[in-house]
Amino acid sequence: MIDLYYWTTPNGHKITLMLEETGLDYSVIPVNIGTGAQFEPDFLKIAPNNRIPAIVDQLPAEGGAPLSLFESGAILQYLAEKTGRYGGSSIRERWDITQWLMWQMGGLGPMCGQNHHFVTYAPERIPYAMERYINESARLYAVMNKCLQEREFLAGEYSIADMACYPWIVPYERQQQDINDFPHLKRWFEAIKNRPATVAAYALADAINDQPGVNDEQARRILFNQSARTIK
Repeated sequence: MIDLYYWTTPNGHKITLMLEETGLDYSVIPVNIGTGAQFEPDFLKIAPNNRIPAIVDQLPAEGGAPLSLFESGAILQYLAEKTGRYGGSSIRERWDITQWLMWQMGGLGPMCGQNHHFVTYAPERIPYAMERYINESARLYAVMNKCLQEREFLAGEYSIADMACYPWIVPYERQQQDINDFPHLKRWFEAIKNRPATVAAYALADAINDQPGVNDEQARRILFNQSARTIK
């Protein structure tokens, strides 16, 4: 059994996609980041960066005590190793998947996250910042589009690299992107959107939180005013 500490964000969706694809038994512990649940002491024991997602594997393959992990990329790699699925079956496949996973963790996620912040949530509109992150999001979309011109999925076969990237493309309109400008990316996006595991993962998200996003001033203060003082 996997305990998944989760909220309805792109990084959270990565893990529900993988869990639904593999059929692993899991339970969801909602961590409402808009109310500050990510700062609860019990959660910080397994996620010291006060971010979702995190997991606790109650039955790790090697036996022994439950194993906890934070960081969505590490969790995806762990689940791929645990199940022997979606992580590649050869050295070449594994490293191809890994490089795209790291690309998402270091590029697509952070840049689109900044896009969301400055375009949608920032208390003042800063044209330079908005243009910078809209353009960088578009560049990253183009990188994926070029790759997908010759491949069905980012590393050939469907993998954790695709599961990591897909949730960050879902809000393309909010990122000021026209997906029709990226036809190969659009084909990939529609293929993943229609997978039964994807449908199930997003249905779970809707059941947990039917109003995603930052919808009130209290949540904005919690999410956007963190500093070194936040770490206790």
